[in-house]
Amino acid sequence: MNVVDVGAGSLGSIRTVLFDLDGTLIDSHELILSSYRHTMEVHLGWIPPDQAWLVNMGKPLVTQLRGFASGEDETRAMMETYRQHNADVHDLLVRPFPGIEETVRRLLVGGYRLGIVTSKARDVSIRGLEACRLSPGWFEALITSDDPVPHKPDPGPVHLALSRVREEDAWRTLFVGDSVWDLLAGRSAGTRTAAALWGPFGREELAAGDPDVWLDRPGQVVELLLP
Repeated sequence: MNVVDVGAGSLGSIRTVLFDLDGTLIDSHELILSSYRHTMEVHLGWIPPDQAWLVNMGKPLVTQLRGFASGEDETRAMMETYRQHNADVHDLLVRPFPGIEETVRRLLVGGYRLGIVTSKARDVSIRGLEACRLSPGWFEALITSDDPVPHKPDPGPVHLALSRVREEDAWRTLFVGDSVWDLLAGRSAGTRTAAALWGPFGREELAAGDPDVWLDRPGQVVELLLP
């Protein structure tokens, strides 16, 4: 399908909406960069450019850290440092995106099945949702790095989410994400995809994911599906 902007074409057959978490449902950008910078300072003694981290954002933490570590022992030590710092400053730095709570509530009232597909661990995912006033109970599926499936951009976690929300037709699903890994995973799984431009990445970075829809703000999800 060709890339379209909001208002072009029809998504009237959609009945399930899957979301990425970081950069899509919750604004954890500063939290993630703070944890990254702290970890690099502790273990490397210097901080590589933020772009060195952002290029793989959306992949599991262990995968990202391996790119900076000298081996598995250092990777594990980095993970401990990252997670501890993340936990210490989490509630100070994470925040909801404007309009996201209303968007999710309106989709629920509209009868849509909702799920989350994230490369984050389950406990931290739940903490982030609750810190942003998004009830985990609103989502029939919460697929995290703790689930025994390959990670995005593999379609495995998207397939698992569709199974848990009891959606048999992937084409009737819209996967909303802010990274190219989200878009590639959704496309490989057979869903339609929407690029969330309110996250840290712009059109240039996300174009490789060939999204069906570009969204500038969360409320446009509702405008597309509940005109």
